[in-house]
Amino acid sequence: MELFAVPGLPEIREGDDLAAMVDERVDLRPDDVVCVASTVVSKAEGRVFDLDEFPPSPRANEIADRLAERSGEEKDSRFAQAVLEESTELIMETPFLLTATRFGHIGVNAGIDRSNVPGGDLLLLPKRPSESAARIREGLSADRVVVTDTCGRPFRHGQRGVAIGWAGLPASRDWRGERDRDGRELGVTVQNVIDELASAANLVAGEGAGGTPVVVVRDWAFGDHDGSDSHFREVEGDFVRQALREWDYEDS
Repeated sequence: MELFAVPGLPEIREGDDLAAMVDERVDLRPDDVVCVASTVVSKAEGRVFDLDEFPPSPRANEIADRLAERSGEEKDSRFAQAVLEESTELIMETPFLLTATRFGHIGVNAGIDRSNVPGGDLLLLPKRPSESAARIREGLSADRVVVTDTCGRPFRHGQRGVAIGWAGLPASRDWRGERDRDGRELGVTVQNVIDELASAANLVAGEGAGGTPVVVVRDWAFGDHDGSDSHFREVEGDFVRQALREWDYEDS
């Protein structure tokens, strides 16, 4: 398996054809996996906004005041309003905003970015990242696309690459029913391959001002396994999410 960044991509603007930009710079193969950072997908889709486009509601003012009280730092209620509008649920409100996005991703501040946003204050995640992946795939010589983001995970320090959208491959491969080296049948192992591909791509893409937003994964095979498009855990079986709903920071 080989991973390499797509060289020479310019600053992405609204309306840019990402697929054409990638295809003209790399001789892609049909079985390549093209991992595209959500930041450039969002920029191409016009998801750059000014804070003034989110006049705060009383709820946003309340959230910003509470966060400011906890942190000792002033918080912008317009940003809180943007988070509210991009979320279906605030799972935690203090000491930070942990949210569920409209497409099922759980993350801090609805994944809204405030860095590397030329021409605006905020960069929102793509509205429907898997549909974005499908559109990019239509214009590529490669058949598989993963839209990536970075976020922190429970019980781990720092951020890692994760998948928020995909097209042309299953989200996971199912090992259940197969045998381990001792002959025991695997009963629960389902491997989330798109997250693993996103994380590997992030090592090559890098972070900050020197980051490269598109990485090609070559000579990776899904294998002879059953696949599934299950990626985000269903609420009914997400016991951590259910527990956080009941947790009160002020009582901890």
